[in-house]
Formats: sequence, structure tokens, C-alpha cells
Amino acid sequence: MDPGTPPPRSRGIYLLPNLFTTCGLFAGFYAIIAAANSHFTAAAVAVFVAGVMDGIDGRVARLTGTSSAFGVQYDSLADLVSFGLAPALVMYHWSLSALKFDGGAMGRVGWAVAFLYAACAALRLARFNTQVGIVDKRWFVGLASPAAAGLMMSFVWAFADGELGWSGEELRYVALAVTLLAGLLMVSQLRYWSFKGSGEGGAKADRVPFAVLLAVPVVLAMLVVDPPRVLLVVGVLYALSGPVMAAWQRLRPPAGSAG
Repeated sequence: MDPGTPPPRSRGIYLLPNLFTTCGLFAGFYAIIAAANSHFTAAAVAVFVAGVMDGIDGRVARLTGTSSAFGVQYDSLADLVSFGLAPALVMYHWSLSALKFDGGAMGRVGWAVAFLYAACAALRLARFNTQVGIVDKRWFVGLASPAAAGLMMSFVWAFADGELGWSGEELRYVALAVTLLAGLLMVSQLRYWSFKGSGEGGAKADRVPFAVLLAVPVVLAMLVVDPPRVLLVVGVLYALSGPVMAAWQRLRPPAGSAG
């Protein structure tokens, strides 16, 4: 080898981001198994763990220069399990399956809506993959699948621990509405802030408002006090931010118009 040629990068380093992706996939798979065995709190927490792994793998790939087409596709498939199938099945086992007590037709509505959520997650991921590099990185078009899964699982976690006194069976119609709303928001054209900076090039690319940095420690402090309920509030507020922002854009007067 020419002494002036840098040594080739070890192929083993490519295992690092895919290892985090595999951990996320495992967490999603575990959530399905836990829900089937009626361990709903553990199932909800597992989906959040998958969300953490999903946030780490891409950053690790960029920091180590190990991004690859294989990693992108593998990450999407893992996300479909962790943020599509797992939340749908956890919600079904915890609450939607109880719709069968209201008649055979309602029982079919329960699993049909759970399937609709999973299908919307698949469509959302496919659309995201085709829009990379095209849309403004400041925004997600439609509710991101990890955020939709977070809304679903924070709802389950907040009530499955028994502290609020309502069971999944009692909340089956609320769960139906949450599942349907989360699925439809994923495939909507509503814009959601991605928390990925200003959208400008150069040094300003990763800048975010100071208020966001201030909100992070506040939310973390609140999470220590009551994780499931705080996550539910954050999930609901973020899910509603898209429709609220769209309504504001529609109702506010055009720039430069006379008062």
C-alpha cells in the first residue's frame, strides 16, 4: 500500500449505527410481546426506548461518517415495527380489543382502526424517505411516526399504571379516537416543527430559539416527577400544534395588508 494513502476505514465501524437500530427494533418487538402478555406499562416504555435508539442511530452515523443506503432502509423497516406495528398492537391489546363487548361490528372496528394506524405509519415512512432533501428540514410534513407512537404510548402508560383509576376497557372509545387521530395526522399535509434548526445554511443551520433550550430542562424536571402524565401532555400539545399552526396561517391577515 502506498505510504501516502490513508488506511481504509474499518468495516466494523458500520456496525455501530446499525447496532442502535437493532436495539430499537428489539424494543419494538419486546413491546408487542409484553402487550400480548398484558404488561402494558413495560410495553409503552419499550416503545419510548425505541424512540431514543432511533434518535441516536442517525446521529452516530453522521458523527462517525458511516451513513449508508443500507442503514437508511434498515432504519425505516425498524421504525415500521417500533412506531407502526408495536403501538397499534399495544393499544389494541390494552383497550381496542374491549370494543368486542359492544357487539361484533364494534369489535371489527377496533382491530380495523389499529390496522389503519399501522398502515398510516408505513405510508408516512415511505413518504418521508421520498422527500428527504426536498422539503424544508425545519418542518415535518405530517406528524412524525415516533411522535405519533409517543402520543399513543404515553396515553397507554398514563392510565395502565392504575394511578388515575381508569382501565383500558373503560377508555376504549377515547383510545379509538386517539388511535384514529394519530394515524390520520401522520398522513396529513400539516406541518410540524422538526427541532432541526433554522433551515439556513452554514453556521446558522442548527440554531434553535432560546426558548426551546429553556424548555428542555423544564420538561426534564417535570418528567422526573410524573413521566407518563408529562409525556402525555407533551404528546397532545405537539400533535395539536400542527392543526393550530395551520389554522393560524389560514386566519391571520396577509403580510402587508392594511389593518
